[in-house]
Amino acid sequence: MSDAELVLRSTRVITPEGTRAASVTVAAGKITAVLGHEAEVPSGARLVDLGDDVLLPGLVDTHVHVNDPGRTEWEGFWTATRAAAAGGITTLVDMPLNSLPPTTTVDNLRTKQEVAADKAHIDVGFWGGALPDNVKDLRPLHEAGVFGFKAFLSPSGVDEFPHLDQDRLAQSLAEITSFGGLLIVHAEDPHHLDAAPQHGGPKYADFLASRPRDAEDTAIAQLIAQAKRLHARVHVLHLSSSDALPLIAEAKRDGVRITVETCPHYLTLTAEEVPDGASEFKCCPPIRESANQDLLWQALADGTVDCVVTDHSPSTADLKTDDFATAWGGISGLQLSLAAVWTEARRRGHGLEDVVRWMSARTAQLVGLDQKGAIEAGRDADFAVLAPDDTFTVDPAALQHRNRVTAYAGKTLYGVVKSTWLRGERIVADGEFTDPKGRLLTRTNGLPPIDLERQT
Repeated sequence: MSDAELVLRSTRVITPEGTRAASVTVAAGKITAVLGHEAEVPSGARLVDLGDDVLLPGLVDTHVHVNDPGRTEWEGFWTATRAAAAGGITTLVDMPLNSLPPTTTVDNLRTKQEVAADKAHIDVGFWGGALPDNVKDLRPLHEAGVFGFKAFLSPSGVDEFPHLDQDRLAQSLAEITSFGGLLIVHAEDPHHLDAAPQHGGPKYADFLASRPRDAEDTAIAQLIAQAKRLHARVHVLHLSSSDALPLIAEAKRDGVRITVETCPHYLTLTAEEVPDGASEFKCCPPIRESANQDLLWQALADGTVDCVVTDHSPSTADLKTDDFATAWGGISGLQLSLAAVWTEARRRGHGLEDVVRWMSARTAQLVGLDQKGAIEAGRDADFAVLAPDDTFTVDPAALQHRNRVTAYAGKTLYGVVKSTWLRGERIVADGEFTDPKGRLLTRTNGLPPIDLERQT
């Protein structure tokens, strides 16, 4: 206690044991203790009294397309990490595609790390990519510290990142399993996509029909079969189809090592509200109907779905045309994810403790970052300070994203992030940012990837 440098005090601190009034002491970037609210402030420590604002662990977003280098006009580490910090996110893991080069070799990883090093306002880790021709690169990438490997089972949308057929999926998965790695999968079956009607044009109903649920369901069933056969660890990215939930629940009961994420846009936006031509709502798999959304929330509540991440996938505004067939598919959500999820969660009777579990604790566990994701002694002093009952109306001009195209424009959301802290330093408050203080993370900074179900 005598070496404490900082004390953050709040009547509402979200800890693994629940929400309590507490004083959180910090030294050398780490949480040293969680004490009673009125605990004596150690000599020499600075007290920051947050009143009734909620102190929660910084969010960990494990699905972000930063697009840097190569497509920095789409986003970039500087803007992405500022947007994340403004939204209470203190750690992100960058996806291996949409940057040039993609993160599919150790040399390409080093290139990306060099670009990110002096631009990161928050901590940044990296996924590797699994391609049809890079099985030989998977173990070296694992040893270089990537958190796992991203694969597509259908075309990715960029030529430099081809998808895996079932044979190549088996080869990559066997190799990744041989060294205890994690495969994360965009699960849509290309044959079902090819068979779906492809009308193009501005009608959202036509786009929705072009990405049917059975494309997701079939791909997830195939992935489960491969994982079961190899006793591999797999993670389903951006689950959209509620029809796949019984398959996933059964696989978990059978001991298949599978985890699942969904995204704020699937939980807060519905197909019924998407205007024709509004491709800021386009993503793959797509935003589906409200009844589908209800089942995703139920699956979060019962643990069939493990966590919530943004799948932040921006582009320049000119690529968001009014033709859903040709417009870039991706939702920009880094800065707004906490508020969007909290707004809908509170409406459905969930608490902030649930949101923290889905967006911080379980995402940190997914990638083995045992120093993140909770307010308890020994963890990094990463925090978001939230006024949960305050509201704001989304103004695209106020976003930190490089391209301020958002599906949330004009929506009134609950939850104003007052400040964000990284290792005990306030990195943003009231829209004012410090110089970049983020670190580059590798898998060896924490534990190897671990099974969520063994931790909860």
